[in-house]
Amino acid sequence: MPFLVDATELPPIEFDELRFRHVRPEDRDDLMTVFGDVEVCRYWSSPALESVEKAAALAADIQQLFEKRTLFQWALTRREDDRLIGTGTLAGLEPVHRRAEVGFALARSEWGSGVMRRAVPELLRFGFDVLKLHRIEAEVDPRNTASIRLLEGNGFLREGYRREAYFHNNEIQDSVSYALLAKEFTR
Repeated sequence: MPFLVDATELPPIEFDELRFRHVRPEDRDDLMTVFGDVEVCRYWSSPALESVEKAAALAADIQQLFEKRTLFQWALTRREDDRLIGTGTLAGLEPVHRRAEVGFALARSEWGSGVMRRAVPELLRFGFDVLKLHRIEAEVDPRNTASIRLLEGNGFLREGYRREAYFHNNEIQDSVSYALLAKEFTR
């Protein structure tokens, strides 16, 4: 059973003064601000974007993968101006096994603001309550202490340590595996 069969775009998730909404082609400049920043992409799965054209291609890829129902990547915005300040992602969606991987990125100008502390639970709630996922996983570089605190603060449990699992930014990186089960999620 594919997720959200009849939807042409991701449904919005509104909370506080924030909103998750579908990524649009016109988000390319803001995507560039987030994913063109080497510091933001330090622990991301891809290197920093090199141009606005690459950001436009990213927006198109997000749409194509949504149409295949393998990636749900929302734009995180403030309701007042609707400008993308980050993204929240459910990737690797597996309807048979009812699992997905969570990911998030935030513009450096927003770091320390508490935005992700408020946004990630909404993303998890959508995964568990709307998509009826059983398990949400995360892979994180052990040096990414902010993401580890965020995951653990939302109830994720560490399940394993993968030595030299990725080659990223011209270095071999370790990875820590985390997961949260629906029955463990505090709503």
